[in-house]
Amino acid sequence: MDISIVIPLYNEEESLPELAEWIERVMNENKFSFEIILIDDGSSDNSWDVIKTLRSSMGECIRGISFRRNYGKSAALYCGFNAAKGDVVITMDADLQDSPDEIPELYRMIREDGYDLVSGWKKKRYDSKLSKNIPSKFFNGITRCISGIKLHDFNCGLKAYRSKVIKSIEVYGEMHRYIPVLAKQSGFKKIGEKTVQHRARKYGTTKFGMSRFVNGFLDLITITFITKFGKKPMHFFGVIGTVMFLLGGGIAIWLIARKLYCIANGIIFRDVTSQPLFYIALVTIIIGIQLFLTGFLGELISRNSNERNKYFIDSEI
Repeated sequence: MDISIVIPLYNEEESLPELAEWIERVMNENKFSFEIILIDDGSSDNSWDVIKTLRSSMGECIRGISFRRNYGKSAALYCGFNAAKGDVVITMDADLQDSPDEIPELYRMIREDGYDLVSGWKKKRYDSKLSKNIPSKFFNGITRCISGIKLHDFNCGLKAYRSKVIKSIEVYGEMHRYIPVLAKQSGFKKIGEKTVQHRARKYGTTKFGMSRFVNGFLDLITITFITKFGKKPMHFFGVIGTVMFLLGGGIAIWLIARKLYCIANGIIFRDVTSQPLFYIALVTIIIGIQLFLTGFLGELISRNSNERNKYFIDSEI
């Protein structure tokens, strides 16, 4: 099969028939063999009934997955990726803001240009600048700096993947924003970008609130730590803990040595325990020991993890 199109959705009953018809027309025009996987993320409207109707009218090219409740976009993509059978996997949103006319070029970039992943870039957007555009640019800039991946829009729903990419990564929590980072972590370094059309929303309202920016920032910190120190936590906690322990210990030794010097030379001095610096040193030593132990426990957990020897083999002879 040439293409699997994975579409997570939540309360999109109005847009689904038009979207499915549009995709089918593009696929037939380009003579692609394809499947459309629609993941209903616990919709409260009639989205699942619409999916069943599409299955009846369009046949086996429509596949549906329904969640009992709303789990989020990452969970929907994870299930869609597991179900996908195509050589190239395309993800897109169900709200008609992503154009299926972009699919043939995305497919070509994967198959002919050799990209592992191609991310869409909605250069011209129809969203509110205050609520979406400005925060989006801010987080994309931070992600570019931290990950080293030169993409303008990490969170664009329209992406194309080589099949082995989506089979090698695990999308969880709200990590769908950082799939390119997960792909790079798994060894897929040929990541490209394509300017795509952003269409104004035709039906319904956006399903994402302002909380996505807070969650997105926390997820970025998580994925950055996991990427760099997931298999070697002692290199992070141990180094910081050792530095703090040595710093606190050095201050304490200096205070004691200063006291002994003052006694030896008959100089009036303050008790060590009456000086604020002593308590700062004590707290620093305690925190340093705690961080070191955290790294040690992290190493024990990592060594007993089922994924401690999970490596990504590209090919074998």
